[in-house]
Formats: sequence, structure tokens, C-alpha cells
Amino acid sequence: MHRITLGDFELTILSDGNYRMDGGAMFGIIPKIMWEKRIQPDERNTIPLALNSLLVRTGKQNILIETGIGSKLSEKSQSIYQNQARLLKSFEEAGVSPDEIDVVINTHLHFDHCGWNTYYKDGKPVPTFPRARYYVQEGEWRHAREQHERDRVSYMTDNYDPLVASGQMQLLKGDAEIAPGIAVKVYPGHTRDLQAVMVRSGGRVACYPSDLVSDAKHLDPVWTLGYDLYPLDSIANKHRFYDVAIPEQWLVVFTHDHETPWAYLEIGDKGRPVAKPVGEM
Repeated sequence: MHRITLGDFELTILSDGNYRMDGGAMFGIIPKIMWEKRIQPDERNTIPLALNSLLVRTGKQNILIETGIGSKLSEKSQSIYQNQARLLKSFEEAGVSPDEIDVVINTHLHFDHCGWNTYYKDGKPVPTFPRARYYVQEGEWRHAREQHERDRVSYMTDNYDPLVASGQMQLLKGDAEIAPGIAVKVYPGHTRDLQAVMVRSGGRVACYPSDLVSDAKHLDPVWTLGYDLYPLDSIANKHRFYDVAIPEQWLVVFTHDHETPWAYLEIGDKGRPVAKPVGEM
């Protein structure tokens, strides 16, 4: 269990387990001969990725950032992604109940980031976190509903539409404060309305940048995902992110890193950002 204090807050990494994605898709235009030096693919050319959620306990509220893939995939999809659907087990290990969650924040609505928003009960999607208020960008939800050929496979309406219809999910329009010390900031690139989550307490900052910087292997600004809808924006916003995160020593929480769930960043010998290990508390 990865846990650390940030000012008056307690931060805990929860996990929906690992899953597998095509390595070429994850590294986009980067040649395999380069990316395989950082991570070795299997015979199907897939690589392991984590599904890291972040639990923030402020003392007044319990805030969950991201909810993994969940339990609603078809058998065919499960055989492809080999996901483990273990987030609720991770909750047990952390000593917290889904009923105790006050806020759920989705950085975007791809199926691997909001799957446990709901689960099927008697064949119908119901909220996994019944007391929580859910948050996502309105533009992201509208894009998901458009079902574009390019990325409709990434969206599952049962993860979010029932929550919007009931009023439990609030649609945001740009940067916003969600709770004292918790805010979201839009970083377009992966999707047009991807939002990072900022956590501030006691003069310290943690940030969950989601698929802007999905893991420590993608720290180089030009190492973008093949799934990015706007790769040039991804590069520009990575620079925008690093320009503040590195000098201010933000704790960066990686959504898909199965080895390094969080790290501080610094500029390495080659002038590129590198991850600095975090001592666990």
C-alpha cells in the first residue's frame, strides 16, 4: 500500500490492478527499437499498465480520483485487456468503504479511467459510490456522446450517462475548485477536455495529470500516446506542466505506471524530465 502525507492530507494509491495495451499504440510515433528499451512487450506486442486511483483524505472529505476499468467489460474485451477489476479489494486493503467516498473525479471518460463509477446490479448500472458527487468536464462528456469513429471504442456510456441523468455527476466548464485544497485544471491533448487534479495542503502540491503524463516512461515531452487526439497540444501542455511542476516540486501521481505510482520530477543529464523516487511513509 503506497501512502504518504501531504500537509494535512493523507494520500493513498488504490489499484484496479494491471491490464495490457498494445505497446505501439502506447508510444505512438516512437519507434519500437527505442521504446522497448524502457519496457519489454510480450509476444502479442502488449505491455503491462497499472490502473492507479488516488484516494485523498482531507480530514473532512474522502476524495477519489479515477476509478479504473471496473467490472463491466464483455468477455471478449476482458480477454484482450486482461484486466483484474480489483479496485474494491484495494478499498478493503486501505480500510475504506465505497460508502465513505464524498467526491469522485474523472480526468476524462475513457473506459480505463471511469469503469468503477458504476457496476451492474440486476443488469442495470448503479453508482458504486452512492454518496459521492462525481465530476468531469462537460466537453469531455459531450465528445463521448458524439461517438466518433476515431475513438468511440474508448467510451462506455454506462460508466457516466446514468450519473449525468440522475444529477449525481456534475459537468464542469474549465478549471474549477472542487473542495478546499482540491481543484481541476484542463490540459488538452489526449482529449480536448482532459483535466488534471491538483491537491494542495500545507504549502505542498500533488498533481494527478492522468494521460497527459501517463507514466514515468512518457516523461519526454515528445513521447506522446498514439491515442492522443491532439498530439501537438500534448507536447505543448507537457512543457506547460513541467514549467511549474518541476521548480515547485510537485508530487506527480502516474495513472498507468505499474512500477512507479508517483514521483518528484527533475531535469536529467540530457535536459529531459526524469522521475525522482519517493520514500514511502
